[in-house]
Amino acid sequence: MALVDGTKIAIGTPCPDFDLPAVDGNRYKLSDFTDKDVLIVIFTCNHCPYAVAVEDRIIQLRQDLEGYSAQMVGICSNDPNYVPQDSFDNLSKRWEQKGYGFPYLHDLEQTVAKDFGAACTPEFFVYGPDRKLAYHGRLDDNWENPRKVTRRELKEAVDLLLDGKPVDFKQMPSMGCSIKWR
Repeated sequence: MALVDGTKIAIGTPCPDFDLPAVDGNRYKLSDFTDKDVLIVIFTCNHCPYAVAVEDRIIQLRQDLEGYSAQMVGICSNDPNYVPQDSFDNLSKRWEQKGYGFPYLHDLEQTVAKDFGAACTPEFFVYGPDRKLAYHGRLDDNWENPRKVTRRELKEAVDLLLDGKPVDFKQMPSMGCSIKWR
C-alpha cells in the first residue's frame, strides 16, 4: 500500500452536509449529529493496513468519550469494485465484529469524500459546536505500534474543544492508503 498524507484543509471550514446509508440500516445526515458539541468524522475502510492498525484505538477513543459531549461517525468512500473488502456487506460485517459503537456510513458515490477533501484512510476531521473544522490531523504519533504512542493528538484536540478552548498546537497530517476513486 502506498502511503499518502491527508490534504490541507483550512481550519474554520464548515462541515459539509451529507446524507448516506449506514451499516446499521439507517441513513445519516449532518443534522443527525447536533446533540453533542464535538463531531469526529473518520474516513476509514476495512482493507488499508494503516486504518486497521489504529482501529482498536479509535474504538477505545469512542469508549473514552462516553459521557462527554462528543460523537463519532465513520465513512468509507472506497470503490468496492476496486477493493471488494470495502463493500457495504463487508463494512457491515466488520462493524458488527469489532463493535465500533458509532455509525459507519458508505459513500458509494464518493461525493462526501470529495466535499470533505479527504484523501486517505484513516483521515480525521474534528468539528466544534459551530461545526467548523477545528482539527484535521492524525490520531496519534505512532500509527504502527500503540505501545510506542507518546502523544494522542486527536484526543488532545477533542479535550480542548470540550473545555471551550481552540486547538492551538501544530496539526500533523493523517497518513494512510489513498482513497480508491472510481
